[in-house]
Amino acid sequence: MICILILAGLESFAQDQPDSTEVRIETLDGNIYNGKILEETDTTVKLVTKVGEIEIQKSTIKRRQIIDPQNMRLGKYWAQNPQSTRYFWAPNGYGLKKGEAYYQNVLLFFNQAALGVTDRFSIGAGMIPLFLLNGSPTPVWITPKFSTPLVENKINVGAGGLFGTVLGFGGGGSFGLLYGTATFGSRDYNFSLGLGWGYVDNGFADRPTVNLGGMARLGPKMYLLGELYLINDEFGDTLGLTTIGGRSMIKRVGLDYGAFLVSDAGFWYGIPWLGISVPLSKN
Repeated sequence: MICILILAGLESFAQDQPDSTEVRIETLDGNIYNGKILEETDTTVKLVTKVGEIEIQKSTIKRRQIIDPQNMRLGKYWAQNPQSTRYFWAPNGYGLKKGEAYYQNVLLFFNQAALGVTDRFSIGAGMIPLFLLNGSPTPVWITPKFSTPLVENKINVGAGGLFGTVLGFGGGGSFGLLYGTATFGSRDYNFSLGLGWGYVDNGFADRPTVNLGGMARLGPKMYLLGELYLINDEFGDTLGLTTIGGRSMIKRVGLDYGAFLVSDAGFWYGIPWLGISVPLSKN
């Protein structure tokens, strides 16, 4: 009997203690609160934050997540990288998690969306809507991708393809590529090496395109990005394409900016790069 009373007392004491887990709560009006739960009822959550206690109505909560201690750096919260599966355009060895989705637009014309079907497989679709220009033929494509970790958060590999056609073009016309990539590093700091074989109609390229990509996180909402493509043509010449710049997070929307550089016969040409990525899920 004494043991039962002691255990009951310990259980009651434990239930009365505030939750020591730190959480991040975003409300419908855009405010964000980090703190530990002091008390929670069916309608409210009371947090202990750095500036004191605050009570939040559950009906006003838009998003609530547990803070991983590894995401706290120098006293600031660094959210998980919401766009860690690709650089400017090239995919890396990481994949979307199940239910994650985003829409990407580059320079108004390039449009693409992707969805994580499972933690290992995603599917995307895109188009360049040239039909808006006097009904011109319009390229469309799908982008399946498989990815898996070899060493968790250190080495990931991915494989997939881009399979496209041109709508409104006499006789159709298929195009695309098959690729494989290996990524070394975490979702915040990594380097990737990829190989891709392009095709047009039924003909594959004799030699692969080599892709190098890298990402480095500079702060809570800032990333440095870079890509290099080495394209080998049928004459044995190599064309170099480089994209370098950054990504800034505006809330959960990613703004990509930089320059697309083309090297041909010793000359370099520069084209501005500007794109956005909008999450389509709450993950």
